[in-house]
Amino acid sequence: MSENIKYTPYQVVWEITLNCNLNCMHCGSKAGYARENELTTEEGLKLIKDLKKIGAKEICFMGGEPLIREDWFELAKEVKKQKMEFLIITNAYSINEEIIKKFVSLDPYVVSTSLDGGTAKTHDYIRGKKGSFDKVMELLDLSNKAGLPSTVITTVSKINIDELPLIKDILINRNIAWQIQVATPHGRFLKKFALSKEEFYNLGKYIADLQKKYSKKELPLIGAHGLGYHSKYIPCLGLYPEFKGCQAGVTILSIRSNGDVVGCLATQDEFIEGNIRKRSITDIWNAPDSFSYNRKWKKESLGENCKDCKHGEVCKGGCLGMSIGMDGKPFNNSYCFYKIEKEKGLP
Repeated sequence: MSENIKYTPYQVVWEITLNCNLNCMHCGSKAGYARENELTTEEGLKLIKDLKKIGAKEICFMGGEPLIREDWFELAKEVKKQKMEFLIITNAYSINEEIIKKFVSLDPYVVSTSLDGGTAKTHDYIRGKKGSFDKVMELLDLSNKAGLPSTVITTVSKINIDELPLIKDILINRNIAWQIQVATPHGRFLKKFALSKEEFYNLGKYIADLQKKYSKKELPLIGAHGLGYHSKYIPCLGLYPEFKGCQAGVTILSIRSNGDVVGCLATQDEFIEGNIRKRSITDIWNAPDSFSYNRKWKKESLGENCKDCKHGEVCKGGCLGMSIGMDGKPFNNSYCFYKIEKEKGLP
């Protein structure tokens, strides 16, 4: 891509705090306590206005647990004031009817929560706190009564993969979108719990079978960015017909609670492009050398797993977070349907 092209951060993912009331086994951020020197209300309000200036269309609040931050509603109202879409990902543990009323007043694009088990025993075990499953069920019920658009995110590992049918039974015909993603080894998540390639491939087939069996009205379901690519037998499981590489720093922008700017929150410190306390988000986003790993991507960037692949220049080595988590380096994702099928000797 030419350096003159103006990039637009269609979606901004903002970790408004790292403080959290749960202790999830797969948390890539090791959330629990607030970062030192998190952005103030005033800094957050200015950031939102600046994000509007660089063309952001939607802002997703996440954490940690965003509802723990006392000024979350004030910040959310500013997002709407700036005529951007508001999204939130909450673990639901703090949910009550007053918060639901606030959600309704914000007219959110979607309210997302995580459901990581088809039983309370499994979900609470993964989330590190008894009663967390019941709070998710409460949020889904209250959201449904209030007419809020809802999404459930399930992060799959060896611990919960067998409970996907139970989760499906909870969600079917409830007008709740379902996003399935894969836990990757960073943060608190241990590699011994990561899916094997065989389990990963079978997960893809399972999602594809559900998409074929149920209409989008019965079960609106996608497999997230880390799932797939160029299978002969499994269709693209995401929102788009083809995965065209990591969008961090291209159409997606992420901000940590201390003002650090990254393309994706799943990446490590070496991917920090700057801090909004030292440079404005406008300067960071529009700088010619920012996010060069994606904006100036070249075929030579492909790792050993991908360098000779005929699809390499399209998928660009797969999801960045998945590649780093599973294979230790970017643009080198071995968890690829096309590669797995070749390894299995499928025709």
